[in-house]
Amino acid sequence: MNKINISVSGMTCASCVNRVEKSINKVEGVEEAQVNLASHSAQVWVDDAVTSEQIVQAVEKLGYGADVQEEGVKDRSGEEKLETDSLKKSVFWSSLVTAVVLIGSIPHMMPHWGDWVPAFLASPYVLLLLTSYVQLGPGRRFYTNSYKVLKNGSADMNVLVAMGTTAAWFYSGALTLFPAYLTGLGFPNELYYDVTTVITTLILVGRYLEAKAKGQTSTAIKKLMNMQAKTARVIRDGEQKEIPLEEVQINDEIHVRPGERVPVDGHIIRGTSSVDESMITGESLPVEKQVKDEVIGATLNKSGSFTMKASKVGKDTMLSQIIRMVNEAQGSKAPIQRIVDVIAAYFVPAVVLIALGSAVVWFLFGPDPAFIMALTTFIAVLIIACPCALGLATPTAIMVGTEKGAENGILIKDATSLERVKKIDTVVFDKTGTITEGKPVVTDLILSGILTKEELLQMAASVENSSEHPLGEAIVEAAKETGLSLIEPESFQSITGHGIEAEWNGKKVLIGNQKLMAGHGVDTASMNSQGTALAKSGKTPMFVAMDGKIAGIVAVADTLKENVKQSVQTLQKMGIKVLMITGDHEDTAAAIAREAGIDDYIAQVLPEHKAEAIKKLQQKEKIVAMVGDGINDAPALAQADVGMAIGTGTDVAMETANITLMKGDIAKVVTAIQLSRTTMRMIHQNLGWAFGYNVVLIPVAAGALFPVFGILLNPMLAGLAMALSSVSVVLNTLRLRKFKSVPAA
Repeated sequence: MNKINISVSGMTCASCVNRVEKSINKVEGVEEAQVNLASHSAQVWVDDAVTSEQIVQAVEKLGYGADVQEEGVKDRSGEEKLETDSLKKSVFWSSLVTAVVLIGSIPHMMPHWGDWVPAFLASPYVLLLLTSYVQLGPGRRFYTNSYKVLKNGSADMNVLVAMGTTAAWFYSGALTLFPAYLTGLGFPNELYYDVTTVITTLILVGRYLEAKAKGQTSTAIKKLMNMQAKTARVIRDGEQKEIPLEEVQINDEIHVRPGERVPVDGHIIRGTSSVDESMITGESLPVEKQVKDEVIGATLNKSGSFTMKASKVGKDTMLSQIIRMVNEAQGSKAPIQRIVDVIAAYFVPAVVLIALGSAVVWFLFGPDPAFIMALTTFIAVLIIACPCALGLATPTAIMVGTEKGAENGILIKDATSLERVKKIDTVVFDKTGTITEGKPVVTDLILSGILTKEELLQMAASVENSSEHPLGEAIVEAAKETGLSLIEPESFQSITGHGIEAEWNGKKVLIGNQKLMAGHGVDTASMNSQGTALAKSGKTPMFVAMDGKIAGIVAVADTLKENVKQSVQTLQKMGIKVLMITGDHEDTAAAIAREAGIDDYIAQVLPEHKAEAIKKLQQKEKIVAMVGDGINDAPALAQADVGMAIGTGTDVAMETANITLMKGDIAKVVTAIQLSRTTMRMIHQNLGWAFGYNVVLIPVAAGALFPVFGILLNPMLAGLAMALSSVSVVLNTLRLRKFKSVPAA
């Protein structure tokens, strides 16, 4: 399936979302469409026969704006500012005229208090003129949007607002133009100009506050885009030339000075520096860089200057991929949102029926003036039931949640993944490169008494320097860190499965396992128990012999990463079972698991069988997260309910896993789960408020409390409540921006 990303403008509520989705899904060849109110976007999965133009046409025929976003990324800050400025202008003029209408309405509402109001201002004709301006000026958007949806045989919140305010406006206008005729028919001489203008203004104020708050929910993408360097200092023909970033090509040599942002992805070929990679990994401490080290575009060069060679440019850079992933995650739809969509499909028609039903009941059975009771309840139900809050409850939380993840170096593939993480009850960690550093280091030097530690390490490292084995590299690295000089051996022979035989400094040297020693007649009895103890603790003992005598043991092990114990402890306190999976033998697996504080492990599992191990856990009704490197563990990551690729942030990791952790720190697993739980709790709060608001206040607006308590909801208060409901949902969501991961106690 192909994926098409569309930007959609003009949507105002959950009903709009439902209608756009239905229209897109009717296009032949469309597999699925996900439309998001908060991000004004649609993600559409289609077969090869469907074009993006067909999707755009399906949206535009409903009266909404649509355009294709080839990369799925669009900075909407300009559009958002235009929308907010337009609403601000409408609110200003509507408020000004409404204030005048309220003053002019005082003699009609409270005759004893209206003596100070000028007669011309209290004239019904002036009030009609002013109200008509509010309805057809600032309030014109409700009629325009209503027309677009009604001509397609559906309805949304704009229809509810337009119906409610128009009913009050038309009734008041008719009484102004034909007072004698209508009062003669028994209609009460009540003017509702104040109700009409106040409701329109309050809803516009709510829309304005909502637009401003929604602008604050989407800040990470804007920040990331603004961090991109605008130019690069490229070395061509022996000269430095500052060129636009778009003109940088792969393999260009680029000079980066202190305080500048790295233009594109690449590696250092000259110089050293420390680079602030916090915008990628979420870690605040700068990372030391030297020749051959990779650098990431948009990260900040803190100290030294260096020359780099570009390896990825344009849409292929890590920053572009991150922006794309965050943007697509924000536009995706969580499973919980589908419940809201089903309700929204029936919500507006149901509200209209309730409003009409309450009006009929009060007109037939209500107290005098029954018509006024009917009109009041009709308007109040229509106004208070606008489903804005329902439409914003889930997508705004998803937007903020995915952005908080990006700020913490956690890339969440889609809203489904974010919701699913909350349900995890089992986390399976791959060992090498996930729990451990994936790079062996020397942990112990055991002496027989014929050499010092420095002499043993120097001899072993000098011989291993000719080897390409990872364990040998660890010994060489340890010698270099100690400052020991290496002396090249006179001869060197690698014996597969056993170790090394060499002539070094006039001596015959053996480095390897007990089989190698026994084969050359070296007695290791005095050190066998120590070698066994090292092996049981998860270390690899390498026996060293010199001229036929045992000289000592060099132990090498893959050490635990920082924060592993603390992270495992936190997960266990959160009620999550933690397991480790590895291809190592039982003793090594047991030792590493014990050191990490992990109670259970699965050892001697080949990479191709890890997915089967995950499946067995799922068959026990476990919700499993698999944490691995995203390359060797790809089948297991795909099999798991949630796959988390840790460390590299490579293309493969991003495509395979549901979540990519940009830094090789499993503490990010804890953060991801805590973020999911916090986000879902916010969604439940938002939906609880939105549903509860309608369940409680629609009956009140319909007059359910009047027979017992004599309470009838004023339509102006209904307008205020509706406006505040949407704003409250967005403001509640913004609390997510303060999210911080809670470490283990």
